[in-house]
Amino acid sequence: MTAAQLTDVATLRQRARQHIEEGAITEGYSADREEVLKLLNASLATELVCYLRYKRHYFMATGLKASVAAAEFLEHAQQELAHSDQLAERIMQLGGEPDFNPEGLTSRSHAEYVEGETLKEMITEDLVAERIAIDSYREIITFLGNDDPTTRRLFEEILAQEEEHADDLADLLKDS
Repeated sequence: MTAAQLTDVATLRQRARQHIEEGAITEGYSADREEVLKLLNASLATELVCYLRYKRHYFMATGLKASVAAAEFLEHAQQELAHSDQLAERIMQLGGEPDFNPEGLTSRSHAEYVEGETLKEMITEDLVAERIAIDSYREIITFLGNDDPTTRRLFEEILAQEEEHADDLADLLKDS
């Protein structure tokens, strides 16, 4: 295997002045930007749907162990909203437009919006949604490979938190 060649500083400086309106997207960006933007917007929709579902579950949680579950729902909702902000910021960095349009939000999302009637159903539906996000984000990470390390790293960070959410919910499910 041969070592990667580093570009000389003069060339880096010269290239940086070309297409300056592209911002962070330089000649070295090798991913299919339009495809990455589609993935980011689908993930944005997923995070927004999860945020909304968790908020509903937070307010609707009732029963003997509801306060513990409600606290988890609220924490997860706040984290999902933070994920959506991170994804929207990356979309902007790549020269795209984050799609916050509520029309069609659930059809763009990987996860479904299932309300659940009982506390156990709410926990189950949230766990299913987290498992969907985990699988889809893993696939996105693999798809991105080294073509867009910044977006890959963002998805890796979000994935780690989604895995924590799944563990939390699995524990709640055992206790319900």
